[in-house]
Parts: sequence; C-alpha cells; structure tokens
Amino acid sequence: MVTAIVIPVILLYFYLITKKEMKVQDTKWLSLENISQEAVAVGEIKSIYEEKQRYYYHRYIFVQELKLQTKSQQITVKKMTPLAKTTKIETFKVGEFLKVYGCWESSQLVFSHFERIKRNSGL
Repeated sequence: MVTAIVIPVILLYFYLITKKEMKVQDTKWLSLENISQEAVAVGEIKSIYEEKQRYYYHRYIFVQELKLQTKSQQITVKKMTPLAKTTKIETFKVGEFLKVYGCWESSQLVFSHFERIKRNSGL
C-alpha cells in the first residue's frame, strides 16, 4: 500500500525537477544570441570554421569561429547561434571585412552583432 503511494510521488517529484531544469536550460540556450557589446574588433576574415554542437539534450547551437586579421594582430572571434526551426544562419566568406561587437571570453571575442564593411573604409 505504501509503495502504491510513494512511487508515483517520487516519479512526480523527479518529473517536476526535470521540467524546471529544462526551462532553465532553454532560457540559457536562447540567451546565447544576446551577447553584451563591450568590445569592438575590425578586420579581414582569414579563415572560417563552422560546426553544429549539442547544447542540451535536444537543443543544438551552430558555432562559427573566424580568424580576423586586425591592424596589429590576428584574433579569433566566435558566433554561437541557437538552432531552431526558423533560425537563419549568417554566411561569411574569406576576405570579407567585418566589424564585430561582443565580449572577451578567455582569448576569444564572442559576438552576436556584426557589420560588413567595405574594403577601403575599415582598415
């Protein structure tokens, strides 16, 4: 008799915890597009690396790492886009000039907003 009551209560408890955790992870997943714009970098794209990564169970992100040649050095910039049904992936080409706005995480500039600039006006 006790197990008929205790087991459903335990299952309900773990279900509610899992549901709460999934909501937290979904908000973190969607907030990957909202990067604070603390730093600016302008440069030419030298190389591009793109891959799809699993973020949390059935949630995925599309990661684009670009090597930018600025006036003084070569830096790595990274764009993370949560993949949903309506997501539009930005395409980059080697040789394009970009102005990226983002924040530094260790040695990479993580960005969400960027502008394509003309070759003569940026550097």
